[in-house]
Amino acid sequence: MRIVSLLPSTTEIVCALGLSDALVAVTHECDYPLAVLDKPIITRSSMPHTGLTSAEIDTLVTAQVRDQLSIYALDDDLLATLQPNLILTQALCEVCAVAFDQVQRAVRDLGAVGDLPRILSLEPTTLEGIFETIEIVGAATATQAQAHALTASLRQRVQHVAERVAQAQVARARVACFEWLDPIFGPGHWVPEMVTLAGGEPVLGQAGQVSPRMAWDEVCRRAPEVIVLTCCGFDVERTLAEAAVTLPQRPGWDGLPAVQAGRVYAVDGNAFFSRPGPRVVEGLELLAHLFHPQLFPELAGVGEAVVFGAATPVA
Repeated sequence: MRIVSLLPSTTEIVCALGLSDALVAVTHECDYPLAVLDKPIITRSSMPHTGLTSAEIDTLVTAQVRDQLSIYALDDDLLATLQPNLILTQALCEVCAVAFDQVQRAVRDLGAVGDLPRILSLEPTTLEGIFETIEIVGAATATQAQAHALTASLRQRVQHVAERVAQAQVARARVACFEWLDPIFGPGHWVPEMVTLAGGEPVLGQAGQVSPRMAWDEVCRRAPEVIVLTCCGFDVERTLAEAAVTLPQRPGWDGLPAVQAGRVYAVDGNAFFSRPGPRVVEGLELLAHLFHPQLFPELAGVGEAVVFGAATPVA
């Protein structure tokens, strides 16, 4: 089998199913596991990102979408050379991957080259949807047994968190996840669900829905007791850098309960929250430790979180 993955999440899924050798191309954003770094890259961004602030990136993306311009470019020539028989992509988010119709056009152009590859579009919006996606990829690649074993393990870890949270003797903290910092976007799809399972009360976003753009006064009105910076596409270092120049300048920031309690956490949104792959369960476990460290002391080393304004990771 020859697989082209047009999503970092499907790249992770393919590798988790033991099919890394079948990957013939990945995206310019695929960075996990490390073995994929040597794979041919079949996409590129059509916008400059280096050195841009969150606000500048948002302005560019908004303009591209408004003008119906593609945010990503697909290397059609490389696709024709590789002759894959399976392409993994999505049509859920127009700013997360090559546009689905762009992929379809590229595949139609392969008609003169050989048999057309199958396009598998995956659009999970919940944790269970992510697990079902893994099983769909398993069915499409004849690795059903590996997929079932993986999803069984992931579901068991989720159940463990839920059962332990049920033992909590304290009220659920009001939790705000920020998926973007300027402008503020709340969490969408599976992230509010993760907050609830981890023992928090999500005050921004709705499970299974798109990420909402939030007015700052509305964030303040909801008075979050915990803030988790789960910035889409950013690691901890980039998140901290962006937060330092945007959040403290917002009116009322210092008065938020989460800020006063020192419970503003920067996490690797790129690895553990944005991508609908196996590592979202690690993100869930990270949240569980942040919300209820006394219930989950064994998860202290899971993922990485840094208190915003402090220099050391959360213990």
